[in-house]
Amino acid sequence: MGKKKIYLETTLFNYYFDTDKKGHAETVMLFDACAAGIFEPYTSFTVIEELKKASLEKYNKMFKLTKQYNITILTTSDEAEDLARRYISKGALPKGSLTDAIHIAVASINNLDEIISLNFRHIVREKTIKLTDEINKELGYKAIEINSPKEAIKDEKN
Repeated sequence: MGKKKIYLETTLFNYYFDTDKKGHAETVMLFDACAAGIFEPYTSFTVIEELKKASLEKYNKMFKLTKQYNITILTTSDEAEDLARRYISKGALPKGSLTDAIHIAVASINNLDEIISLNFRHIVREKTIKLTDEINKELGYKAIEINSPKEAIKDEKN
């Protein structure tokens, strides 16, 4: 099958540096697994735009991770925005969470295998996983896994 292509959502870049948060250690382990060639990491310009909301110093540190871990940055297309709106209209994600829906759509359109996130409110939740799978299949995209770093690392070890 080759390396699993994973999408690193915004929360991971924050948790990488936030040593007090539960999930920090697993996030660093995930980035290290990318460096070791276990995963092929991707993110998007939507993530980069979200990171810009941080202080300039923190943004620069988070953005450096894309270079340090050789993370490919994907563009956010009209197709991704349309798919994201469909996820919301079908109830996969709540209204007002377009950016979160765009993360899933960018990963789906680019044929990635898995989205890794620590956003348990909108992304890593059963309803989102189930409905985005159904919508993706209906529109001809493959089903995409959605996991936390801990689950992704555990799955890779098994």
